[in-house]
Formats: sequence, C-alpha cells, structure tokens
Amino acid sequence: MASSSSPSSSEVSERRGIPGASFVSDVQTYLTQSGLDVTSSLAFLQERLQQYKVVEMKLLAQQRGLQAKIPDIEKCLDIVATLQAKKGTGEELIADFEVSEGIYSRARIEESDSVCLWLGANVMLEYTSEEASALLQKNLDNAKASLEVLIADLQFLRDQVTITQVTIARVYNWDVHQRRSKQVSATSVKDS
Repeated sequence: MASSSSPSSSEVSERRGIPGASFVSDVQTYLTQSGLDVTSSLAFLQERLQQYKVVEMKLLAQQRGLQAKIPDIEKCLDIVATLQAKKGTGEELIADFEVSEGIYSRARIEESDSVCLWLGANVMLEYTSEEASALLQKNLDNAKASLEVLIADLQFLRDQVTITQVTIARVYNWDVHQRRSKQVSATSVKDS
C-alpha cells in the first residue's frame, strides 16, 4: 500500500469497488516496500491487469444494456404522450405492433384512461396515462444517471489499466537494466 509520503508511488484510490493502481516512479523503492522480487511483482501486476479486464467486460456489457434500454423507454414515453394527446378528440389511433420477432399486426386503439406496462419477469401492470408517464420518465432519468456513472467508472478503469501497464513496463525495464549492469560489472571484473 502506498502512503502519501512515499516518493515511489502516487496515492492509491478506489472507485465503486475498483481498486486503484499506483504509479511507480522508483522501482527499487516499490519492490522494497512491497516485499516482492521482480518476478512476483510482475505476476501480481499481470493478475491485477487481468482483473481489470474482467471488470471492464462486465461494465461494457452493462453499458450496452443501458444504451439499448434508454431508446426503448423513450419510445414508450412517446407512445404514452401520443395516447394522452389523442384522448378526448374522438379520433382513432391505428398502430402496428410486433406480435413476435418479425411479425407485425395492425390494431385500432380505442380511447382509454389507462395503459399497461411490462415491468419485466413476465409482469405487466395497468397504470393511468399520467402514472405511466411519470414512471417511465423516472426510469429514463435513472437509466441516464446510471449510464453517466458507468461511463465514469469505465474511464477510471481505463486509467488504472494504463497505469498498471506502465508499471509493468517500468518494472520489466528496470530488471533488464539491472541484469545488464551486473553483466557489465562481471565482464569488467574478469577483464581486470
């Protein structure tokens, strides 16, 4: 764990359960403080990088789900608004709706004070138009807010991946430099 007084790394943070990565400015100090050798340190960093990749895949799946859900909610809001606008006009509403994948049917929608909304898990409830509109608007606002948080989480995660990749490169390059220095020292001692 890094401390703010440590010259070898920046402060480690966390965001919604995603551990922060610390930038290593001095590899020797980092290895000494962590109590790891180069091989163990590289193995730990590679494992952390894989964990970040797994979390990234989950977050991207959630993002795709929300991005698909938002237009559906907006479409439902438009339909409820259309039903509310037609209320009291005596005008029929003709609509095409999907019966199953790729199969559509035309329907004449009579004036009504209520609409039925799918809530998920094969549950449908009847609401007044105003209640349905309020519920859909609340769901839309929540989905957009969740998407914003998710995008911020993904950016934080990508920063941690980058920091971890840089740290892996720095530790590896430091190790190569140390080995070369030892070889040069050993060669110069033999030549003397």
